[in-house]
Amino acid sequence: MNRLFGSAPKAPKPTLNAAISNIDGRISSFDVKIASLNAELGGYQTKMAKMREGPGKSALKAKALKVLQRRKQYESQRDQLQSQVWNMEQAQTMQDNLAGVMTTVDAMKTTQKELRKQYGKVDLDKIERMQDEMADLLDVGNEINETLSRGYEVPDDVDEAELDAELELLGAELEMEGTGMEASGVPDFMRDEVPDFIDEPPETATKVQEAAR
Repeated sequence: MNRLFGSAPKAPKPTLNAAISNIDGRISSFDVKIASLNAELGGYQTKMAKMREGPGKSALKAKALKVLQRRKQYESQRDQLQSQVWNMEQAQTMQDNLAGVMTTVDAMKTTQKELRKQYGKVDLDKIERMQDEMADLLDVGNEINETLSRGYEVPDDVDEAELDAELELLGAELEMEGTGMEASGVPDFMRDEVPDFIDEPPETATKVQEAAR
């Protein structure tokens, strides 16, 4: 028959999540039944509290005992299902953790392969040579800076006493030149002779002052 009409499609394999959902539904149905029995027991207890001892109360008590027995059975079955759910949830947690671990391992393997490819392209000897060349260039740059920062024609061992003496000598020469100009009002190099292109000799400081008055 399977050859003529083909085989029936295979049902999907059950999963833990599906099984847990199924059992949770059954537990919910037991909760509804237990709640109904509790309401029924509450009614019986209310009635018996108002009744006196007798056949009527005994019959009502027998019904309450049967309801209580049924409730205990439902509670026992519900507890078993809850235990099954707990075990399956633990198994599901382990399965999820294992899947996470496998994902992490795969990612680490991929990263390791990429790192090997990248580091395989790096030439350590070339990097060391480049570092040495950079150090040499820095040394050359420092030497150039030191050379350019040197002073020109300035001896390193300058005697301060000689500098002071030379400064005093320059001051004395300037005083002598100033005294010569104040006496005649004419510079020393123009006192003795007057150039050909000057018609009249320069006026003295006294004449200049009188003209200004």
